[in-house]
Formats: sequence, structure tokens, C-alpha cells
Amino acid sequence: MTAETVIRVADAGIRFRRNRRGRRSFKDLFAGSKRRSRPNEFWALRNVSVEVRAGEAIGVVGRNGQGKSTLLKLVAGVMLPDEGAVDVHGGVAPLIEITGGFVDDLTVRENLYLTAGLHGMPKREIDERYDEIIDFAELRDFVGTPYKHLSSGMKVRLAFSVISRLEEPILLVDEVLAVGDKAFRDKCYARIDQLLAGGRTLFFVSHNERDLKRFCTRGLYLDKGALVLDGPIGDVLDAYNRDYGAGVTSTIVD
Repeated sequence: MTAETVIRVADAGIRFRRNRRGRRSFKDLFAGSKRRSRPNEFWALRNVSVEVRAGEAIGVVGRNGQGKSTLLKLVAGVMLPDEGAVDVHGGVAPLIEITGGFVDDLTVRENLYLTAGLHGMPKREIDERYDEIIDFAELRDFVGTPYKHLSSGMKVRLAFSVISRLEEPILLVDEVLAVGDKAFRDKCYARIDQLLAGGRTLFFVSHNERDLKRFCTRGLYLDKGALVLDGPIGDVLDAYNRDYGAGVTSTIVD
């Protein structure tokens, strides 16, 4: 890995089981990753290779269920590939799932400290940034409210506010901002602009063509778990939209 390369995905593949809880049994794990796939398994990603340099802003597009979120989870380290390798140089701030890392019965304040702490932020720093995080999330009146009583929009505000305050050099954003209202999305987008201006690396999954063009200069187009195209974001969106015209079932919307 060169000094400027922060993410290297090399021939990565990951498979799942249909209609089964969990990915693989202990028997499967001991059998090794080179065995042939069983009929109830499918490859969510296969033979995907990508190199990302520090400061790049990459938009990931494709229909639902084509491997976009799986790719981000591999980069985040919450999943491991069954084939190939994923190497990440530097910390990752993942905004992949609204409820990821939050505990229903803990209050907003308790979840803030827990989540930021689990991502490596020292308590002293959390104390210093507490007001900034709460005010950005617009949850000043709800700090003592259990997380399970928050609306989906409130959960997004808390998650984005915490994760975007981490000092990690790589930011992963996976469509969750679509849940929030427009005013908060605009505030989030201004924050992403600020992070990009500071040299952060961005992986951005979205079905919103305008947002992809706003933030990203490079795009990845995934289809059926394969990397169809890696290139300038405009070319990638054109290819995706051409495929949509030929029968792709998911659209990019404004």
C-alpha cells in the first residue's frame, strides 16, 4: 500500500445465505473460504477491486441489493471478505445504519458518550464537544429521553452529529440522510463540504444524482455484486441511467 492510498480492495468477495439467520455456521467457517458455494448461498460481492487515495470523494451507485452497503461494511471492518482482501489505512467514521451502535434503553446523552467512546473519542474530548454535538442534532430538549422513543429523523440527527465529529480520515455515508428532513439534510451536507475541504476521504452511497454530483468526483457502479464501472462520477451516472432505460428497476431521483 502506497503512502497516498488509504483503501485497497483486492478481488474481494463476500457471500450470504438465503433465508437463514446469520451469515455462516461454525462448520462453514472451518470448511474454509475456498469451498464451492451451496445452492442456498449467493455472492453479495465478487472479484471487486478498488484503490482509493486520501481526499477522494467517491459515489457508489447501483440498484438496491447490488452490494453497495456490503462494500461499505467491508471498508468499515464490520464484515470480513470470504475472498480477496480489504486494507484500510487510517480510521473510519461509518454512518451506515441509523441504529448502528445505539442502545434502545439508554438516553440520548448516554448513547452519545457510548458511541463516541466506542469510536475512540476520549471522555475529555466528548465533554468538550458535547454541546456542539447535541445542538447540531437539535436534541437539547431530549437528552434524557431513551433512544427507543426517538423518531427515525431524530436518530439520524444523533448519529450524523456524533459520527461527523470523529477525527477519522475516512467517512462512510450510506443513504441514511434520506430519512431526515430537508433543513437538517442541508446542514449535514454543509458539514460534509467542510470535512471534504479539510481533506477527508468520502464514500457516499445515494440514489440522489444531484447529491452525488455535488460531493463526488469519482463513481463506482455496482450491479449483481460486480464492479461494472469505476470512473468520473458523470460517466458512472450516465452508464447507470442508460442501464435504467434498458430495464433497471431502480431510479436515481432528485
